[in-house]
Amino acid sequence: MVRICPWFTHLEYEWENPLWRSYIDGMSARHLLVRHDGRGTGLSDHRVSDFSLEAQVRDLEAVLDALSLDRVALYGLSQGGATAISYAVRYPERVSHLILCGAFPRMGWFIDTEEGQQRFQTALALIRQGWGTDLPAYRQFFTSLFMPDADAEAIRQFNELERVSASPENAAALLSAMRDTDVSELLSHVRAPTLVVHCRGDAIVPFESGRELAAGIPGARFLPLDSRNHAMLPNEPATKVLGKAMGEFLGEGEETAAPDAPSALVTILFTDIEGSTSLTQRLGDAKAQELIRTHNTIVRDALKACGGSEVKHTGDGIMASFPSASRALECAIAIQRAVARPERQEGR
Repeated sequence: MVRICPWFTHLEYEWENPLWRSYIDGMSARHLLVRHDGRGTGLSDHRVSDFSLEAQVRDLEAVLDALSLDRVALYGLSQGGATAISYAVRYPERVSHLILCGAFPRMGWFIDTEEGQQRFQTALALIRQGWGTDLPAYRQFFTSLFMPDADAEAIRQFNELERVSASPENAAALLSAMRDTDVSELLSHVRAPTLVVHCRGDAIVPFESGRELAAGIPGARFLPLDSRNHAMLPNEPATKVLGKAMGEFLGEGEETAAPDAPSALVTILFTDIEGSTSLTQRLGDAKAQELIRTHNTIVRDALKACGGSEVKHTGDGIMASFPSASRALECAIAIQRAVARPERQEGR
């Protein structure tokens, strides 16, 4: 299994630090775990200028070729997800599994709105002004977003990891390269079995980005985690759920699992009122809202009957999770039948 995380890595510091060492020990217990520092970070040469996605893919290819690894599982963390996706599309025969955690196809939350662009420029300014200084206040701005639930010691360790991982110039160049990365058009070409994992309260990469990845990759499974930490902590429950899910996904522990043991993987169901905007214009706000309330009642009754859990309301639809695909399908059929009943029809 190859971990891909081009930013915030330092092979030596991670190995010597108890917080990060626990991840290494856990992930390497059953697999050969390959870690590498991305270009311009950690122990890699810092005198580089090209931080593009293409350069990151070439680096990954060089690492795997040097180790003579013909077929691997790729574990793409955050911005490393784009590199993993690109490599999996380019070399499908070399990728057995694809795991994307806290990843995104593009940084739409930074580039699609004026407010997002201002936040991006603020982040760049903080990096350039104080990333490499002995004062942790600049870096702690990022740490508080990456792991809002961390204790003082974990915060100190992450602040230090940020400092040793990259120079201010390289950190800013990496962030700029991420802003220009877009793998949206590659998603439909992924052929490897894919597990997409995302924390519901992630303050760095919005939860919607994880949903977008899962929806765009054929056959991808989506695992939402109850955590606010983009950089997850070793002792939080979500980390244990992730470890179990990864083991199951990679084919481990199937023979010893109890027959009735619940899976950490879930099936996601989305409902949507088709043409809701035109419907509102035709019926008016009051009747349209009444129709939405009826839809919500139907869906929630079906969720209760089929063992589903509502994740969020989207305005004209509902996102729900199920412990199995069969229950999700049963629920979808129940919703369709309820909507199709004569008493539900407008006669219009």
